[in-house]
Amino acid sequence: MNALISVSDKTGILEFARALHALGIKLISTGGTAKLLADNGLPVTEVAQLTGFPEMLDGRVKTLHPKVHGGLLARRDLPEHMAALKAHGIDTIDLLVVNLYPFEATVAKAGCTLEDAIENIDIGGPAMVRSAAKNWKDVGVLTDASQYEQVLAELKADGKISDATKFALCVAAFNRISNYDGAISDYLSSVQSDGSRTLFPGQTNLQFTKLQDLRYGENPHQQAAFYRDLHPAAGSLVTAKQLQGKELSYNNIADADAAWECVKSFDAKTAACVIVKHANPCGVAVGANALEAYSKALQTDPTSAFGGIIALNCTLDVATAQLIVKQFVEVLMAPAFTPEALAVFKSKVNVRILQIELPVDGSRGGNAIDIKRVSSGLLMQTADSHELALADLKVVTKVQPTAQQLQDLLFAWKVAKYVKSNAIVFCANGMTMGVGAGQMSRLDSARIASIKAQHAQLSLQGTVVASDAFFPFRDGLDVVVDAGATCVIQPGGSMRDSEVIDAANERGVAMVFSAVRHFRH
Repeated sequence: MNALISVSDKTGILEFARALHALGIKLISTGGTAKLLADNGLPVTEVAQLTGFPEMLDGRVKTLHPKVHGGLLARRDLPEHMAALKAHGIDTIDLLVVNLYPFEATVAKAGCTLEDAIENIDIGGPAMVRSAAKNWKDVGVLTDASQYEQVLAELKADGKISDATKFALCVAAFNRISNYDGAISDYLSSVQSDGSRTLFPGQTNLQFTKLQDLRYGENPHQQAAFYRDLHPAAGSLVTAKQLQGKELSYNNIADADAAWECVKSFDAKTAACVIVKHANPCGVAVGANALEAYSKALQTDPTSAFGGIIALNCTLDVATAQLIVKQFVEVLMAPAFTPEALAVFKSKVNVRILQIELPVDGSRGGNAIDIKRVSSGLLMQTADSHELALADLKVVTKVQPTAQQLQDLLFAWKVAKYVKSNAIVFCANGMTMGVGAGQMSRLDSARIASIKAQHAQLSLQGTVVASDAFFPFRDGLDVVVDAGATCVIQPGGSMRDSEVIDAANERGVAMVFSAVRHFRH
């Protein structure tokens, strides 16, 4: 048996090669890999010796030769193929171990030039991988160090690699080539000949791997599956570890993502809780600890919280668990759980408990680009990652907000960003008091938010209100002030801003402009 080894990333390759040699497998290699093996006492045949042709053009041409590709592509079950090999003095290659030039890592570096990128486009490696993968029944093709262990185990046990493993390796190989070519296409489609880059490439090649098939989609008559980015962001839902409970459903995943993205937007130094139902936050609060944050969030809309999704940005302790377990919850998420808290849910076997680590670098760990599917197309945009600060607020009324109102305005604004448009959010003392979401009219969202507060027996007197987009007329402002709001935050920018500001002054309430809109459709 012959093995050709040519790797850019040499992680684990020396140990793997030693094991192959111990099994009596002949080693063939290229350039730096051959030197590494030889320097460590392993007998190795260089590809130039195999082909009778030297490496040339700074290594750009070394494996593009019939003695390499003939050895990979020849079908062992076809006598004419084997006769051709014999006639031309070509040996079969039964095992190919290749990983590619680090193109993705190169273009990810700051200051990468077009020349650097081009030099890191592998030609011979993908060609060999494709040849070996096409002939998977006769050739095992390894493209990642994580595959070494299983292949060695099978070779040691049976003297060969099983057909099932070879086919899995084949699929992994073609996936790797697809991802590699996609990365090259994405990069080159976004770069100009002078090296400048555009944010959105001329062609995009989305790369996702399937995590699981789902029982059904948004509705039972729809089929569905769950995928993750090839390189997911830290602290994202796809990195979650499920500690207990039933399999996540399509709707569970969509709602859990909405809850997690909202809760991790709060400073981890302050306990925060978000309760989501049908993709909208129905209760959000911060507190001194998890128990206080959850208790306040639940007060906003306990009716909608039934069967909802709960996310915390802090460790879930036993006291909070004992309160949460009293309600029907579909999914519970936190960065950590105490053993005592997990024990509380042992009898609630259907509750899905997810542990998700918060990003450790202080970032929000979100997507850089958001994507929405439309018929036969995609909409792409940079993520809505804007963070509002006190210094950004512009007071436009005679009445000035108090220090407490300013803090509540920032809180309300953060929540409104995650509420479906049109969004109206009443808040006070670090908790939502009424949420109006997803209405065609901003006026109706304001009315619904007031009704929600009434149903929860919460007074809106003295609250602040966030509107995700400007009030086009004064009527929306009048509704929230009639409900009890004394301070309002909105983007501004309407043709009738002066009319709305005059109305605020007339009603004796404070209003600030954020100059930022947070539509969420």
